[in-house]
Amino acid sequence: MKKSLFSSLAAFALLVAASSASAQTATPGVTVRQRHEQARIRQGVRSGELTRTEAARLKGREIEIRQDKRAAKADGVVTRDERQDLRKDERQASRAIYRQKHDGQVRR
Repeated sequence: MKKSLFSSLAAFALLVAASSASAQTATPGVTVRQRHEQARIRQGVRSGELTRTEAARLKGREIEIRQDKRAAKADGVVTRDERQDLRKDERQASRAIYRQKHDGQVRR
């Protein structure tokens, strides 16, 4: 009886620890925004609003943000400052996409 109770408590403790660890590294807002930005870049290429060079540069910026996100998660906790940095990078990338799509250059 004591052994099964101890086993149950240990399993519960592991479950709680695992769920709290994943919650500390969750960045759903950044993930959603990354998908949205990728879709905006694809749409700009399809419509001709983005040249190949512009699209490649914007995609490279998105890759850098993805790497920053991975680095922030590496220690198991994404701090408030790391989240703010990721959001700032995403805002800058979003503005860059807008500027490139509306700069008058078109793919030929």
